[in-house]
Amino acid sequence: MKEKKSVDVFDKNSTAGEYGAKEIQVLEGLEAVRKRPGMYIGSTGAKGLHHLVYEIVDNAIDESLAGFCNQIEVEILPEDVIRIRDNGRGIPTGIHPKLGIPAVTVVFTVLHAGGKFGGSGYKVSGGLHGVGASVVNALSEWLIVKVFDGSDVCEQRFERGFQVSELAKTQDLSCVGTEIIFKSDSDIFKETREYDFNTLAARMREQAFLNAGLEISLTDNRKDEKKCEVFKYEGGIVSFVEFIRKKRELDSLHSDIIYFSGKTNDESISVEIAMQFNDSYNELIVSFANNIHTTDGGTHEEGFKTAVTRVVNAYAREFGVLKEDDKNFLGEDVREGVCVVISVKLQNAQFEGQTKARLGNSEVKVFLDRIISEKFKSYLEENPISAKAIIEKTVASAKAREAARKARDLVRRKTAMESASLPGKLADCQSKNPDETEIYIVEGDSAGGSAKGGRDRRFQAILPLWGKMLNVEKARLDKIYGNDKLMPVITALGCGISEDLDVSKLRYGKIIIMADADVDGSHIRTLLLTFFFRFTKPIIEAGHIYIARPPLYRVTKSKKHRYAFSDEERDVILSEIEGQTAEVQRYKGLGEMDSEQLWETTMNPETRTMLKISLEDAAAADEVFTILMGEKIGPRREFIEQNAKYAVNLDV
Repeated sequence: MKEKKSVDVFDKNSTAGEYGAKEIQVLEGLEAVRKRPGMYIGSTGAKGLHHLVYEIVDNAIDESLAGFCNQIEVEILPEDVIRIRDNGRGIPTGIHPKLGIPAVTVVFTVLHAGGKFGGSGYKVSGGLHGVGASVVNALSEWLIVKVFDGSDVCEQRFERGFQVSELAKTQDLSCVGTEIIFKSDSDIFKETREYDFNTLAARMREQAFLNAGLEISLTDNRKDEKKCEVFKYEGGIVSFVEFIRKKRELDSLHSDIIYFSGKTNDESISVEIAMQFNDSYNELIVSFANNIHTTDGGTHEEGFKTAVTRVVNAYAREFGVLKEDDKNFLGEDVREGVCVVISVKLQNAQFEGQTKARLGNSEVKVFLDRIISEKFKSYLEENPISAKAIIEKTVASAKAREAARKARDLVRRKTAMESASLPGKLADCQSKNPDETEIYIVEGDSAGGSAKGGRDRRFQAILPLWGKMLNVEKARLDKIYGNDKLMPVITALGCGISEDLDVSKLRYGKIIIMADADVDGSHIRTLLLTFFFRFTKPIIEAGHIYIARPPLYRVTKSKKHRYAFSDEERDVILSEIEGQTAEVQRYKGLGEMDSEQLWETTMNPETRTMLKISLEDAAAADEVFTILMGEKIGPRREFIEQNAKYAVNLDV
């Protein structure tokens, strides 16, 4: 028997395929950032591009939290160059005692260098990892930093993370602060380098709300016509809640916005909470920790939910709304229609995940529970009219939940008794493997017939819908069960909805909404997307929802066909083929296509174009659906009419 030879992983002479010391790479300086930029800014698409701005602005906001900055200027210059200026203390320019180079150079060239790791630099900051300035520098074609210390201006230039000039004094000025000018690197951001004004404005507005009295200006100087917005809110997060209510055109149950704040004895944690109950059926909780939007919640949200539920139940029992034998209200009953902004600021914040999307400090939950238990109880006792409105809304929600439970049980029993539980109009596919199956939810029987004739029945299922669909934005869960337009969808998918949802039971890997490319079709898509967002959000998060993109025109010349998906695309095709002799057919609806045309343009995986629906920003999506499908008809009609031609590109 041959003796096995061990392989030394430190063997300098290791051959190809072996794992030796020479295979271990050490990335120097900011090489790691340029090698794996997604690890630091999330992506190298539009989201990551805008994140560069956020990182620098967040540093300026940290100066505001420390009490040294009340103005931040953000400017988009021609060629999408960004300039950010604050009136804080200015980044230190003295020589770093350990590295022997100016401190400002350290901040922009060394990862995990900054004033956020203890000491007296910052008690509270959002920059948990201290990588913001250096990462932006690493991913910029060039970056210039200017520090104003009250007498001199010190300036230094970097290119792709490398220092290309020494820190030098350029002129005497009496102002203080920091100015950073940078241009994103085309080697990194290949998809786009164009900043979106509205995206940046939303972020700057949010930060101004969270820091009462801080003024943030955003200016776009890329075009001849200058665009500028200034954000400053003395009311802080109270103004934030009012802004949300007005933008969504919600009717509140009580005139005042409930606000409380508090600090721990050692001032290591401070909290602000602003909330208002409205007449909608959806809760909206927007939470922040050290100005970072915690999209996945965390201990601050848990503390809020627990305390609010307990206080409302105690109040209802004290005043006889809940009798001795009655069950307590559930948290979802109490929070129906609430809009709340939670902002906590704390030392040593612990975030879960690379993107800091969830707060993990357990002591925050305990503190918020105590603050809300004391102050919300006092509010209800001191404001009986508002308390009555909140309790009545909770009672109605609890009754609807119970009605939904009974309806759900009835549907389950009915399904169990029927031999064929799938909808009668469903043309199912042969495969049962969700990794390869897809279902087309099609508007109308006519289009459904064409889709059934054109599909590949091995893996494509067709479910036609007809008639007016329920607008779930204006309906509770109990109205969903038994609805003859939505139940076929729920039954066909097979995974349940709301609290019964189990994504692992989903029968199809792709759920494709296929509607006409007009205003009515856009409305159908929005109704379906609203349903999926409100009652099956995990399906969207898992990437199962798509929108088909049928063509608007067929251009024919010499028996050859080309399809156009917009007026502009039609005109381009006509110009290319000398369009005077071409025949142009305008599709008024999917039903005008025969099976072969529908397969060729919209259903063939080799040639079709589809949009995958994502939830990059759940709060923004929630806002869109509230505006589109709420009680107010005007905003919905205006949005659909203005955006119908873009509806296939709607990213919720």
